Amino acid sequence: VIEKVKQKISLEGEDLSGIDLSYENLKGADFAGANLADAHLQNTNLEGANFRNANLERAFLFGANLTNVNFESAVLKDANLQDTNLEHASLINADLEHVKLFGSHAENTDFEKANLKSARMKRASLKKSNFAAANLSGAHLERSDLTNANFSNADLTNAHLTSAKLDNINFDGAKTEGLQK
Repeated sequence: VIEKVKQKISLEGEDLSGIDLSYENLKGADFAGANLADAHLQNTNLEGANFRNANLERAFLFGANLTNVNFESAVLKDANLQDTNLEHASLINADLEHVKLFGSHAENTDFEKANLKSARMKRASLKKSNFAAANLSGAHLERSDLTNANFSNADLTNAHLTSAKLDNINFDGAKTEGLQK
């Protein structure tokens, strides 16, 4: 896999479930549509990688560099993205149900129409991120920095935003029943 990435060979559609690529430099790799369920990518440099339509269910990406990564329509259910750098990443239509994003840096990240139901995003930096029409029902965003974030038409039913920084937030059209601020 590492040799293919170095040679800029696409891994599109490959079955890489359970693979351990921790601590590798996979900058710009193409994993579109690949199966990376249960993969270990701890502290891996994946800057600019393509995971469009990939399956990363239960993947372990703790501390990974995910700057400018394309996760559009990817499945990241129960994945661990704690302490990752997700700045400028695209997670449009991604399934992030019950994802762990504790302490992550996801500034200017696009979560439009993403499923973040029951996501755990405590202490995350989410400044200027877009959550338009996203499902954040039951999500935990306590002590996160949400300055200038867009939650227009998002579902924030029973979400937890206790002690979060909420300066200049757009909640236009958002469902906020049971929201805890």
